Amino acid sequence: MTAKELRQKYLDFFKSKEHTIIPSASLIPENDSTTLFTSSGMQPLVSYLLGEKHPGGKRLVDIQKSFRSEDIEEVGDSRHDTFFEMIGNWSLGDYFKEEQLNWIYSFLIDELKIDPNRLYATVFCGDDSIGIGRDTESVEILKKIFAKYDIEAKDIDSAEKNGMQGGRIFYYDAKKNWWSRSGLPADMPIGEPGGPDSEIFYDLGADLHKHENSVFKDQPCHLNCDCGRFIEIGNNVFMEFRKTADGFEKLQQKNVDFGGGLERIAMALQGTDNVFETDLFLHIINKIEFLTGKKYRENKVAFEIIADHIKAATFIMGDDKGIAPSNTDQGYIVRRLIRRAIRYGNHLGIKDDTWYLAKDESWTKEVAKIIIHDYKDEYPELDRNANFIIENLKEEEAKFRKTLERGLREFEKIKGNINGKTAFDLYQSYGFPIEMTEEIVKSKNMKVDVDGFKTELEKHQELSRTASAGKFKGGLADAGEETVKLHTAAHLLLTALRKVLGDHVTQKGSNITAERLRFDFAQPEKMTAEQIAEVEKLVNEAIEKKLPVKFEEMSLDEARKYGAMGVFESKYGERVKVYIIGEGDDIFSKEICGGPHVENTGILGKFRIVKEESSSAGVRRIKAVLE
Repeated sequence: MTAKELRQKYLDFFKSKEHTIIPSASLIPENDSTTLFTSSGMQPLVSYLLGEKHPGGKRLVDIQKSFRSEDIEEVGDSRHDTFFEMIGNWSLGDYFKEEQLNWIYSFLIDELKIDPNRLYATVFCGDDSIGIGRDTESVEILKKIFAKYDIEAKDIDSAEKNGMQGGRIFYYDAKKNWWSRSGLPADMPIGEPGGPDSEIFYDLGADLHKHENSVFKDQPCHLNCDCGRFIEIGNNVFMEFRKTADGFEKLQQKNVDFGGGLERIAMALQGTDNVFETDLFLHIINKIEFLTGKKYRENKVAFEIIADHIKAATFIMGDDKGIAPSNTDQGYIVRRLIRRAIRYGNHLGIKDDTWYLAKDESWTKEVAKIIIHDYKDEYPELDRNANFIIENLKEEEAKFRKTLERGLREFEKIKGNINGKTAFDLYQSYGFPIEMTEEIVKSKNMKVDVDGFKTELEKHQELSRTASAGKFKGGLADAGEETVKLHTAAHLLLTALRKVLGDHVTQKGSNITAERLRFDFAQPEKMTAEQIAEVEKLVNEAIEKKLPVKFEEMSLDEARKYGAMGVFESKYGERVKVYIIGEGDDIFSKEICGGPHVENTGILGKFRIVKEESSSAGVRRIKAVLE
């Protein structure tokens, strides 16, 4: 079964269960200062999980573009990828465990024809410290499901100590079977939703654990032992709790949040133990083989890093928000992905052996063209933004080539053997992977402290993880009053910018905290002081008029005819909320948005632009506050 067929089967199955199909949200979170990227299907739906009404109703299904920067260093093990598609379905206060578990196993076994003997389940063992008990309800439902396929499903404790014990359903603690975007219950910020989950694992074969080269061969094998035998393909989250200052309380509604890895399910369906050998990567891997003259199976780590990183960078740059490589925020991650791919391409000799490219021409763009072609039907924004993607890849590759040349000159200054710190500095500052440094020192009869390099790299990765975790300080569902005020001010700002600068101005991204608004918009030139003053004036006039703020639900076609601002690409005829600021003949702004907003502009206070600066090529950034 192809990935395209898998996508359609999933959407059709849950549509038959009265779910509304909704499109993938942007990879760049809207008005969310706590995370750089959309990393799961539920992230754009937080306000609805907390009780807000969704235009599509209480049952939703989609396939969401997702990116997890914390997995960058994991790529190369044949199962991790930073960009992935997450199939998801939701119950917003409608059905719960009984329906969800029966439906998802029916989809996997009856629709996809996955062998039920290869499927295993995990459940939450409970945690007295947070007052949430053992999930015996899910266990009883799962036993009945497996019994339909003549499988006796024993439930097992302590598999991490005692192994499989002939079990089919396994209890684990909150480290494995509790889900919130911030991790463990103790790490969740106040207001954050979460709950116990039941994960679905696929068995790739016992030989993977017992292989003589496996570091796990003398340890008990179980679903979460990471030996490679079992791979998680889906997670049913029963989101019914919310963190409070006093512990956990029940949400006003019980939710189901299912997320499944499209690439991993495709892997199971296509008879491989490797996501990079599915049809989702086939053409990309073929192109890299053509560019390098080398074979994937003989250079798996390098090929997987190149394929994954260029795909992820292509999707981020291909988003309508127009993210380009830079030294900050999302742009920094794009730069890191591209340059890491180039480093591994260099290691494979890609520039030396690529005979058909002109001297100094970009090779990464050739891989990106394959990705755009393969995904443009599902994600038409890639085709819309193809020139932006290709031009940025060409420019970034040229910049990095110069950086590497400087690094080689720096290398020539080093006398004697290279210690771990110096090797890491060459990696961090000039993009030299340790393999490249090893090759150079070998040719000079020098030595490099590889263990010392690994120690420095681990320190750096730990700092990066800490910084990444710090991004999540406020909880994604930040609907505090000051944030809501600035969210509404962003709508006023966009309209004012279009009035002053012209209709070419579109929103390219925003980042809002309780203290300030950051707003990126399409604009080729720096704004003048007079233009900034005029924008401020228009926003403050709208505030002083005390305009009402309301929303109406309508189809995308209706929103377009109404003159609302927003992205109108959707294959599913979705219904949207259009927020209207003003009334009658005095409407200031009409924009598609999920909310929330204030009810009247009069409470916003005085709007002031603090800074106007470049964000990336053709994109300017405004930072503003309400006083």
